[in-house]
Amino acid sequence: MSKQTVLVIDDERDIRELLTITLGRMELDVDAVGSVSEARSVLASRHYDLCFTDMRLPDGSGQEIIELIAAQYPDMPVAMITAYGNVDAAVTALKAGAFDFVSKPVDIHLLRRLVRTALRLSEERKAETGSKSGPGADRLIGDSPAMTEVRGKIAKLARNQAPVYIAGESGVGKELVARLIHEMGPRSAGAFVPVNCGAIPSELMESEFFGHRKGSFTGAHADKEGLFQAAQGGTLFLDEVAELPLHMQVKLLRAIQEKAVRPIGGRDEIPVDVRILSATHKNLASLVEQGLFRQDLFYRINVIELRVPPLRERRGDVPRLADFILRQLAAESGGAPGKLKPEALAALEAYHFPGNVRELENILERAMAMCEGDTIEADDLMLPQRTATPSAAAATEAVLLAAATAQPAAVRAVPAADGSLEDYISNIERDTIIKALEESRYNKTATAKKLGITFRALRYKLKKLGID
Repeated sequence: MSKQTVLVIDDERDIRELLTITLGRMELDVDAVGSVSEARSVLASRHYDLCFTDMRLPDGSGQEIIELIAAQYPDMPVAMITAYGNVDAAVTALKAGAFDFVSKPVDIHLLRRLVRTALRLSEERKAETGSKSGPGADRLIGDSPAMTEVRGKIAKLARNQAPVYIAGESGVGKELVARLIHEMGPRSAGAFVPVNCGAIPSELMESEFFGHRKGSFTGAHADKEGLFQAAQGGTLFLDEVAELPLHMQVKLLRAIQEKAVRPIGGRDEIPVDVRILSATHKNLASLVEQGLFRQDLFYRINVIELRVPPLRERRGDVPRLADFILRQLAAESGGAPGKLKPEALAALEAYHFPGNVRELENILERAMAMCEGDTIEADDLMLPQRTATPSAAAATEAVLLAAATAQPAAVRAVPAADGSLEDYISNIERDTIIKALEESRYNKTATAKKLGITFRALRYKLKKLGID
């Protein structure tokens, strides 16, 4: 079996020799050059399984090399060699497509782990036939354009080591997305360690993340490894990262930048090889502006952002999601899968789901407990009364605004003091739907499209509101 090949690009002779010797001891075939022009020449003449490039070169920059490899040799992982503490260069390299980075002076142990991870990725890319994203991505239910885009991004993000910030509302499935990025990448054999940053008491955070040594504080009866050590060689998922207090943000930033942690009571730092994924339902950029989240940490964990869409932006996925959830519930209970009556499915498609997929799961679990047999009626769903679509909600705001500014038509629309809010919302929905019907010349398909709901949901609304 032929050796795997590595290209080293660095203008410092000592670095070239160090990497050549270290990688040679790993039974790798190493070529080393000192400039961009030499790198272009050897890349054109030979296949490499991995590349290391310095940032500053005599006739150009490592950034040029990364962009060249990303464009012409996309299956080749490339790692950037950066000066100590040059985080900006590392982040730029990761955004351009670098697999990972290593700082000078080079830590041999970290280098070896990085190489093993990168070469696993290289082998996976060679063997990839398109099925790599199949089994894992299938757990992201839905064929909507939004979910198709998310699946495509997950497949790409799984191929490098850049920190990823997963944005999205509560209940959209951010942890599932993080798990898929881990499972579809070269770290899949390592641990996936999720941690809810809002669930750890502030005084215990440092010990939880970095570990402690026996006797370092009252109650430390034995050595304990932290979350970083537990995720060694794998992925650390920081859920609700916005909940980290500022003092912990400083320590976390240093651990990420230096790729090392120091347990409480420990003398030496411990190198860690961990990929960082993070998520929150809050607006981190806004928290940075308010001074509640460190800007430097924000830029470090937000090298690449992946937004997971809310359920209301992919209503067409509701039937498949509901069927999947009902089958899961049946598997857990040992009974037959529940079946949604057409009216019940239409009600779900019309609902705005502030709690997203998690709320859908809770609604269906409750409905299975309430329904007769295994057939779910619309009433079994027990949906909140306000099921206005975004279009109807916008109309509600418009009417209320008009009423507040004393527009006569709007004032006449406001119900009497003894009228209920639900009736008021229903009246607005009715007026909005009738107007859309009139504008669409009573073409129900065009009306549903104008309102941003499915045809089945429109039929349910028409029946519910008594519109003929």
